[in-house]
Amino acid sequence: MSRAEALAAPAGRRTSPLWTFGLLRSELVTTLRRWRTLALLAVLAAVPVLVGIAVRIETRGGSRAGGGGDGPAFMAQITNNGLFLVFTALAATLPFFLPMAVGVVAGDAIAGEAGAGTLRYLLVAPAGRTRLLLVKYATVMAFCLLATLVVAVSALAVGALLFPLGDLTTISGTSITFAEGLGRALLIALAVAASLVGIAALGLFVSTLTNSGIAAMATTVGLLITVQILDQIPQLHALRPYFFSHYWLSFADLMRDPVYWDDLVRNLVLQALYAAVFGSAAWARFTTKDISA
Repeated sequence: MSRAEALAAPAGRRTSPLWTFGLLRSELVTTLRRWRTLALLAVLAAVPVLVGIAVRIETRGGSRAGGGGDGPAFMAQITNNGLFLVFTALAATLPFFLPMAVGVVAGDAIAGEAGAGTLRYLLVAPAGRTRLLLVKYATVMAFCLLATLVVAVSALAVGALLFPLGDLTTISGTSITFAEGLGRALLIALAVAASLVGIAALGLFVSTLTNSGIAAMATTVGLLITVQILDQIPQLHALRPYFFSHYWLSFADLMRDPVYWDDLVRNLVLQALYAAVFGSAAWARFTTKDISA
């Protein structure tokens, strides 16, 4: 079902779940076909390639990458096991590249439609504003997962090409099999995707405040940078645990044996809280907004 077909449901007929899934599919296809989205995914896929090549060049003479303690977590272990490139790439992209990409897509979700003059056309369909907003948010969440998997798969492919694979050593010093390491890599990718729930809801809320997609994207990315800076100020130690980015790197605890769950759970609870607050704010704004475009 194309987007036009999804919107062509009779206005007087109650929408069915199948129609909703058709609208969701059309939104996903429309989002993924945009050149901007493809460019963002290409940049994310390139990060593990650049990191892997840099580590390979640095260690060509026998030195160890990250020996001085610089660089993302797990950097020093990449030369021993290419699977660690997955963890390193996610650690390198999570502070800025991944949330920036999500912020761009979320910020454009509603404001981009208004700026292009298609929002009123979308609302002519019997979706209702609440259903349309949920479809938009589901699309952004699907992009969160896709973007994270693009980084992870790219890193795994590059790691397998440039470095040996095999059993790996956890942060706790215990050894696990390569299969178990792959399982933990998948869990880490899911944890990273879940970490983007808060910024996705924030971006969607900002998107309901303006009819300019560029303004919404810039505002969301600006808020991301501001929160990241505030999270590094020691004097704000009492507030830092409430910033949506504070527990982002807690996914490293999945590489402990046994897994240390405390910060991981705090991160998930915090992201759910941001999703509830800013999702509700987006709904309140969108359902009462005067749509003129």
